Amino acid sequence: MSPAARRKPPGLGWPPVIEPMLAVPGEIPTSAGWAYEFKWDGVRTVAYTDGRGGIRLRSRNDLDVTASYPELGVVADLVGRRRVVLDGEIVTFDRRGVSSFSALQRRMHVIDPSPTLISSTPVVYGVFDVLFLDEPLTARPWHERRAVLDDLGIDELPVLVAPYFERDPDAVMATARERGLEGVVSKRVDAVYHPGRRSPAWLKTPFIQTTEVVIVGWKPGAGRRAGTIGSLTLGAYDERKRLVYCGGVGTGFTEDMLAELLDLVRPLETDTSPLAQDIPTADRRGVRWVRPKLVGEVVFRSVTPDGRLRHPAWRGLRPDRRPREAHLPRPTGP
Repeated sequence: MSPAARRKPPGLGWPPVIEPMLAVPGEIPTSAGWAYEFKWDGVRTVAYTDGRGGIRLRSRNDLDVTASYPELGVVADLVGRRRVVLDGEIVTFDRRGVSSFSALQRRMHVIDPSPTLISSTPVVYGVFDVLFLDEPLTARPWHERRAVLDDLGIDELPVLVAPYFERDPDAVMATARERGLEGVVSKRVDAVYHPGRRSPAWLKTPFIQTTEVVIVGWKPGAGRRAGTIGSLTLGAYDERKRLVYCGGVGTGFTEDMLAELLDLVRPLETDTSPLAQDIPTADRRGVRWVRPKLVGEVVFRSVTPDGRLRHPAWRGLRPDRRPREAHLPRPTGP
């Protein structure tokens, strides 16, 4: 067990902090021994209860986000006097019943949401694993942990226990695509939980390509975007752990996103580029460099051999990610 998995959050009687296990990209497996879940488009969150009505919500990068989602305090009521650690995703559903990352953006950065915001942008905690129930469960196989989760009796909104399927992966993929979902996660039914590790026992098969990026600069806008951001200059970490240039993005922003980004990047401005290498003159012209503190997510078509994202579009900020987690994607096209 990693050191982070042995730490305890503040408060007597809390379960140990457990870093979330991560999936690797891959094609959906069709052999026996796998279970399939729909992939939700939200924020990975581990929930802790102390058995006395207390709850802590922690993001993937170990930030306490409890205050941002007060309606999820009901999790402690649902589990009762049990000390529990749940793994899941905080999501917001759109009118079609599909998880919407753009809608969730309205909640992700608000520490003390107003009743109006909570009402207009409700969240759901989609639970797909239980890691602790008065004792550690991570060493038990997925099918046993899943049986424990089903027996908890917490499938009551705003908590939703994720459905799963144990056969016909092609039909699961087809259903996910028809419903406009993000993809499918496949899990080995005999696999233990590996805290803090990216394991091939979980495979994610998305329908769109997304990647985390670090904001390293911005260019002022013109025309309709005068006085705000025209585009962002992006970086990511390569295999040598250097922050390198991977392109720019100027589409996918709402007016609210641009206003929020401008407020965030201005205090981070610096005279020098944080990148390990120079970038093309045309791309560098007009850039206002910023310290590499902010992580975002883009959708893209492919990656060129020199590590540039082709046709990226902005999806939103990722406060649940550390800059060092933004890795340069492998080339996928000319």
